[in-house]
Amino acid sequence: MAQYDVIVIGSGPGGYVCAIRCAQLGLKTACVEGRETLGGTCLNVGCIPSKALLHASHQLHEAEHNFAKMGLKGKSPSVDWKQMLTYKQETIDTNTKGIEFLFKKNKIDWIKGWASIPGAGKVKVGDETFDAKNIIIATGSEPSSLPGVEVDEKTVVTSTGALELPKIPKKMVVIGAGVIGLELGSVYSRLGAEVTVIEFLDAITPGMDGEVQKSFQRILKKQGMDFVMGAAVQKTETAKGKAKVTYKLRKDDSEHEIEADTVLVATGRKPYAEGLGLDSLGIEMTQRGQIKVGRDWQTNVKGIYAIGDVIEGPMLAHKAEDEGMAVAEQVAGKHGHVNYGVIPGVIYTHPEVANVGATEEMLKEEGRAYKVGKFMFMGNGRAKANFAADGFVKILADKETDRILGCHIIGPAAGDLIHEVCVAMEFGASAEDLALTCHAHPTYSEAVREAALACGDGPIHS
Repeated sequence: MAQYDVIVIGSGPGGYVCAIRCAQLGLKTACVEGRETLGGTCLNVGCIPSKALLHASHQLHEAEHNFAKMGLKGKSPSVDWKQMLTYKQETIDTNTKGIEFLFKKNKIDWIKGWASIPGAGKVKVGDETFDAKNIIIATGSEPSSLPGVEVDEKTVVTSTGALELPKIPKKMVVIGAGVIGLELGSVYSRLGAEVTVIEFLDAITPGMDGEVQKSFQRILKKQGMDFVMGAAVQKTETAKGKAKVTYKLRKDDSEHEIEADTVLVATGRKPYAEGLGLDSLGIEMTQRGQIKVGRDWQTNVKGIYAIGDVIEGPMLAHKAEDEGMAVAEQVAGKHGHVNYGVIPGVIYTHPEVANVGATEEMLKEEGRAYKVGKFMFMGNGRAKANFAADGFVKILADKETDRILGCHIIGPAAGDLIHEVCVAMEFGASAEDLALTCHAHPTYSEAVREAALACGDGPIHS
């Protein structure tokens, strides 16, 4: 029987990062993964392949709409969908092989197969049982669906099927206006599909800053996406490779139907812990099916920990990575820490949307006195030159102390720009600290500085 200091179950961003950190800290480490490749949902059927398609479709958009303005004349490129999927797969392969290399480099054993935990300190994979002083569950999440909506991954698909469609649909219905639905919806919209998004709530991207929600929806509509808001999907029906979606409008209970070649179900994700045997172990769960953990990410069973999508908190790869590193430190006898107040969120549409910290709605609910500094990308020279002047940067700061409480960006490279605000918040910086920091010209990042200036005496270019 093989013995380990740590066995990590799952090799997604949380699991593989945790395993590497454990090995770096001198712990004999193994990682169990049932897929043929490492990297979990994120690298295989999530973050990475979707970004490849987002990038490719954005290049097409630029060629169709902006090349001629820059003096780049010629016929717009045609779409070779098969080649685009090949490019996507090559991107996946490069990343998953990279993790294999890192496992070998750090002497981490990859135990291939699906794990169960027959008892504390034991992990079973196939017919083999392994001893582990510590077990870390990092099994991630899976797409969730709705009653009356049957997914076949052909006509009615989750994000997994949407990344492997045999052809570009003429009409696509997206159920859910969250991150996944809008990202993949925008891919197919750019590739020529008529995309209609059906959302139960009255605003897209639930939980985001209200001003961003409105601006974001307006931009996406301008790009050709349609929205049906305040609508409850009742059922989907499929016949002869087509789908029909029935929904009710909440405002008047009226029933409507819409037909599509493809229906993308993007109604969120749910924790995945199937087959682990958590019930027989007596591991406590939340009402939403998440594993309950303490401040050290340990479950109520000593020596068994959990991180990532399978526990409470935002289902984000980087949140899982942070927890993976922190729990590794904890197991190695050090102090692991995650600042849950400074975890950024990003939507990789064009323009991108990014946020960190509090929204105005949250601060109002708390009754907290705050000030707003806002700067439109229309005033940023680089953004105007690159046909990317839609959107704004909005910084929220404490009215008395000027400490940064949150930031919301919709605009070019928002997912990269948000991080200087994350660092500032991590160090407890004020908006003035950010405003007094020299930013290179001409860059998109100047818009962040201008928003910080707007928290004081005012921006320069507005």
